[in-house]
Amino acid sequence: MGGQNGSHVPRLYPSRENVLRNLVDKAFDRPICEALLDQRFFNGIGNYLRAEILYRLKIPPFEKARTVLEALQQRRLSPELTLSQKIRSKLQNPDLLELCHLVPKEVIQLGGKGYGQESGEEDFAAFRAWLQCYGMAGMSSLRDRHGRTIWFQGDPGPLAPKGGRSHKKKSKGAQQSPEDKMEDPPPPSKAPSKTRRTRRGLPEQTTAQQPKRTSLQKDSEVSQITEKRKRRGRQASGLCRPQRIKADTSSLETEGTSAS
Repeated sequence: MGGQNGSHVPRLYPSRENVLRNLVDKAFDRPICEALLDQRFFNGIGNYLRAEILYRLKIPPFEKARTVLEALQQRRLSPELTLSQKIRSKLQNPDLLELCHLVPKEVIQLGGKGYGQESGEEDFAAFRAWLQCYGMAGMSSLRDRHGRTIWFQGDPGPLAPKGGRSHKKKSKGAQQSPEDKMEDPPPPSKAPSKTRRTRRGLPEQTTAQQPKRTSLQKDSEVSQITEKRKRRGRQASGLCRPQRIKADTSSLETEGTSAS
């Protein structure tokens, strides 16, 4: 009962006598946030209810359960108070066990068929408006030894898990820190040539997209083209020139010897 997302509304409530009579149980050696999920003593209390109850009383979630609950054994209302005065006193200054009754009743009074996101936008909106701590902006969270997230404000308490890192929920409209805003600058990129664009299947750049060139760049390109054409002309004329053929002196000398 009392589901992880708050979708279940408890109908049974913890027995004050059952809790205070059994404080020697090992369950109360644990943090109060974990003890509140023990259904033997806190039937009907789930994840969102424990967060809301501890938040209202400003009890650190990782305070030892026995330390918190032993103080309730000392609480005694004056016998001179009338019944209505006792009820009023409990409603105005409820302790933890009394809130284990009152907080679930508040949820029931919201009406609706349930309080998970699947229950309908109207019911879920009413439930979210009722929440003060669970999953709310500005609250911190830690995972208990069962792996369930407990939401709280302030100091987590002496039994907080070692090495556990508290996460604080930011509001949607909160400004990002400079570290959050920093991004790696994009690396400089060169526009691929026409041939490379064709291979990659990219559209060719239009004249409007091509970068403008200065007059100096244009003059330099014209002179380079003229020089290339001159070199090609000289190479072509060289192919048409008759090549000088050197006489084979050795063969001439042989012929002269044979003639003599």
